[in-house]
Amino acid sequence: MKRYVTVKVHPRAKRQHVEKRGENSYEVWTTAAPDRGEANEAVRKLLADAVGTSPSRLTLVRGATARVKLFELVD
Repeated sequence: MKRYVTVKVHPRAKRQHVEKRGENSYEVWTTAAPDRGEANEAVRKLLADAVGTSPSRLTLVRGATARVKLFELVD
């Protein structure tokens, strides 16, 4: 089953943190810089941990260079 998760990202934060904002909405703070996809990968790992799945089950669908991203989660 597929579902989509919206994530608002705060790169270069002082700490790594994830907060659930809605049923399929999260806000993620990461210490990674938004260079060469480092922040995207960090967000994917943090989000996977927050939803209790493997990072390989999350795919970035939209927002690779934006602060608001859309991930597809395959259960």
